[in-house]
Amino acid sequence: MSFNQLQLNTHLLQAIQRCGFSAPTPIQEQAIPKVLAGHDLFGLAQTGTGKTAAFVLPVVHRLMTAAASTPRTLILAPTRELAEQIHAFTQTMVRNTGLTTIAVYGGVGKSGQVAKIRQGVDIVVACPGRLLDLLNDRAVDLSRVEVLILDEADHMFDQGFLPDIRRILKKLPIQRQNLVFSATMPEAIRQLAADVLVDPVTVQINHTRPVQSIAHRLFTVEQSEKTRLLLQLLQSESMATTLVFTRTKHKAKNLALQLSKSGYKATSLQGNLSQNKRQQALDGFKSGAYTVLVATDIAARGIDVTGISHVINYDMPDTVETYIHRTGRTGRAASVGEALSFATSEDGRMIRSIEHSLAQRLRKEPDRESVGQKSTTNPGSCRHPQAEIPRQSARNAKNQTKNRGPSGTSRSRQDKRSVDSNIFGLANQSK
Repeated sequence: MSFNQLQLNTHLLQAIQRCGFSAPTPIQEQAIPKVLAGHDLFGLAQTGTGKTAAFVLPVVHRLMTAAASTPRTLILAPTRELAEQIHAFTQTMVRNTGLTTIAVYGGVGKSGQVAKIRQGVDIVVACPGRLLDLLNDRAVDLSRVEVLILDEADHMFDQGFLPDIRRILKKLPIQRQNLVFSATMPEAIRQLAADVLVDPVTVQINHTRPVQSIAHRLFTVEQSEKTRLLLQLLQSESMATTLVFTRTKHKAKNLALQLSKSGYKATSLQGNLSQNKRQQALDGFKSGAYTVLVATDIAARGIDVTGISHVINYDMPDTVETYIHRTGRTGRAASVGEALSFATSEDGRMIRSIEHSLAQRLRKEPDRESVGQKSTTNPGSCRHPQAEIPRQSARNAKNQTKNRGPSGTSRSRQDKRSVDSNIFGLANQSK
């Protein structure tokens, strides 16, 4: 199928073509016609499959049929980074249409956001907390919203946004279209979706299926030895771009500082940072100024960076779905990657659950006693058949980083293309 067959208007088809994509991903192919037909929709798909375009394209198509000076579409996202990503893509799609969009989140002053809203906006992309502040200040009127979209719904619920969302729902008109998108489906989402959605269509694209191009490795280690192990691995293996997950904000900050002091280009992305600092960390990771990003799960939402060679679970996740979501940030775009997990004796049950979901055993690595000692491949292990390729890819990526010129127009275009690629879904083929 092509985008032409989805019956989107000519402007959108031209915008899609400028981005270099001709074929919709499965989530787009199935969701867009249902949204255009006016159905409520529950979309389940892994990260990187093109969920953003699956709801932005039909919503912009709908808005172009009539002009308005008040928000007609509200998109809620759990993090500032994800809100900015959605906003940036939406801006690309509405360019030269007369439609306007704004991103609303905390960490920056409210005055600029209020001024733009008062000028009139069609699409509001917001984090729940700041949107509630503006509602309490009577700075925004949601009484004419026609479409409500909850993106990354699982983490909005997990991180305690449920009360805020329910307060926002009371400010919306009863008659509206509702779209809920998520990478995982815990029970809390089922419950809220039942409250929000009316006779919904469900589109499910292998949301629990792990990416097949990832080699999964397991290290058994005491909690006190995790940092030492991480330093060993960073020194002994070719890790071009590494995303490290920790359970808490403080651990992310402290671990990034330790890595920096040890000579690595490392930074953290966590909730205690100001918006400017968070954006600097993300931009630096995208550009190659930082090669290691230490993040919490909630802060990592909205990270769309191609070429991540390794994902490291410094702390094991709480759910199998989170493991799949974390590790799915490598092995994209038909490349291969590696997922390394640091497990203590308390993580046995979670490891068994992950292995059951993967339908394979995690490759258990031997203990490392000295810095620089490399693991040896056990001929009888179930190592991914392409597990050595990520290291070659890592070296290539490292060389590319070295050969890059100073930041400027070319890099900005490359970063924008990276975001577009992840929004449309990496199954698409560039022209």
